[in-house]
Amino acid sequence: MSLAEEVDLLRGISLFERMEPAKLKLLAMTSDRVNFRPNAVMMRQGDDGDAAYVIISGKGQVLIGTPGSEIQVAEIGAGQIVGEIAILIDVPRTATVKTAEGLTALKISKENFLRLLHGSPQVAVEIILELALRLENTNAQLRAAVAADKGRSAVP
Repeated sequence: MSLAEEVDLLRGISLFERMEPAKLKLLAMTSDRVNFRPNAVMMRQGDDGDAAYVIISGKGQVLIGTPGSEIQVAEIGAGQIVGEIAILIDVPRTATVKTAEGLTALKISKENFLRLLHGSPQVAVEIILELALRLENTNAQLRAAVAADKGRSAVP
């Protein structure tokens, strides 16, 4: 994929669609292209957050560890970003991300990601909106899980 194609890919992501072309080009130039094999771990819950990933191709699962198991809370694919929470609030990774198939991504270092936010308030607003949407989706899944659990405990 050429630099121009990477810039076009970034422009197609809602977080970056209003960013100036020069900033998108700089972001693409300072990012690393990484490839993951099928069933690979991109990041592990509890690890330090050193980068965010923009998915170019492939799919993955976002998993939350619970005592004794992992629960899939989301599926990711081309055009989505993952791993930014640990960077934004400087906490350990909040989830494990495993590839469902081979996956290619642009790896944006923590320093470059934070520099991007400081230089582009619109990107910061888009990230807030994306995180709010993810929080609502997670809350809906929790409500459904609690309702299902209550339904099972009501059965004699």
